[in-house]
Amino acid sequence: MRIGLDAMGGDKAPESTIAGAIAAVKKYGYHVTLIGRESQIRTILQKFKYPVQKIDVVDASEIIEMHEPAALSVRKKRDSSIVRGMELLKEGVFDAFVSAGNTGAVVCAATLSLRLLPGVDRPGIAVILPTLDKPCMVIDVGANIDPKPLHLLQYGIMGDAYSKHILSKKNPTVGLLNIGEESTKGTDFTKETHMMLSESKLNFIGNIEPKEVYEGGADVVLCDGFVGNVLLKVTEGFADAASKLLRRELKRSNIVTKIGAFLTLPAFNVMKKKIDAAEYGGAPLMGVDGSVIIAHGASDEKAIKNAVRAAAENVEHKVNAHVVEELQSY
Repeated sequence: MRIGLDAMGGDKAPESTIAGAIAAVKKYGYHVTLIGRESQIRTILQKFKYPVQKIDVVDASEIIEMHEPAALSVRKKRDSSIVRGMELLKEGVFDAFVSAGNTGAVVCAATLSLRLLPGVDRPGIAVILPTLDKPCMVIDVGANIDPKPLHLLQYGIMGDAYSKHILSKKNPTVGLLNIGEESTKGTDFTKETHMMLSESKLNFIGNIEPKEVYEGGADVVLCDGFVGNVLLKVTEGFADAASKLLRRELKRSNIVTKIGAFLTLPAFNVMKKKIDAAEYGGAPLMGVDGSVIIAHGASDEKAIKNAVRAAAENVEHKVNAHVVEELQSY
């Protein structure tokens, strides 16, 4: 398995991406190609011990920064790590590509270089969220902020295929994120989408409210990219704030409370692992003709390692082939 990794993408790159690549190579045995400024990458690589035959470097002189406009940057910076990575993926140099860089640029470069799968009009970013019951997939969380109802139907089909073949769910339930459960709730867009999903062959269970997402109300949750991105960032912000608030209160507590906290530490560690985004690694970009994983911009070594693992799983389970098969059946 050969994985391409944008070594320059992310807030902590290239140190975190390189460390994550080495961790993935050591644990899973994949071959990782680091794409970016070669001299800088090789200088950092010298600090590590790793199987040299499992890691190589492709030079890319430019970096698309997080603040840069996606489409313009992709057109102008042809020698950026993101654009070069997509081109090499298309050429078959490696099986999947991972980036923690500019999300818009990754989506744009993937769409232009790889093109879309037959039957897909817009790509969608899917994330796996922990719930009280079982992990659920939310799609879209940022690729398409102004979709049509047909696009959400396509997301539903892709999410259904992913859930079956990656998450091992036999008949995934599909819900539409809305402000109420009634089919009459929401905007004209959500009402039309609800009607289209109701007439589909998906296991559509209707509208679900945001609180139901975390209760495990559906295996696949559909929404436009704007709403999905807000949901994702509120989730991340709340989890971080709750963790900090708990630590702050424990410091103020008396000795009895601190002993109690120590005794419950194993349970807290289990919970932390379940809600830790780094455990899931990255979000698959669904709908493009290639395996692309988008990692969080703040990804550390652990997150990058797991993003590489997620990319390999995407290839091993032939997700795109199953997506095309499902789309053709519609």
